[in-house]
Amino acid sequence: MNEYTYDEIAAGQEESFQVTVSESMMERFLQITGDGNPLHQDRAYAVTRHYADKVVYGMLTASFFSTLAGVYLPGRYSLIHSMESKFLRPVYVGDELTVSGTVKEKEDAYRMLILSLLIKNQKGEKVVKGSMQVKVLDQIADR
Repeated sequence: MNEYTYDEIAAGQEESFQVTVSESMMERFLQITGDGNPLHQDRAYAVTRHYADKVVYGMLTASFFSTLAGVYLPGRYSLIHSMESKFLRPVYVGDELTVSGTVKEKEDAYRMLILSLLIKNQKGEKVVKGSMQVKVLDQIADR
């Protein structure tokens, strides 16, 4: 886990990580949210809607932006204030995603970062893009 302080972060700084979407992630997301939409649960139904397979929940995919902020940029001292995402392509179980964020601006008065967000699949296709405002909390001594 990164522990960047506000002063250590610069505009243009980027962090990324990779994750492979699993069937177990889909099952846990269903358990947590109760979203039983057949597009996400039933391959035959998804195919009738012109998808190659059942589609991974968009919000499951976008949730990796929380991991980006909370673990990578800025990491330990993050507090997400807002996030906007746009879903560009479907994601399927087994897809290997690269989740990345770039600091576009810093707002010194609020210790706020404005991040540009992007998720690409293993083919290099953009599947989600977005932006996020993340406050960098003051570093305090652990007790």
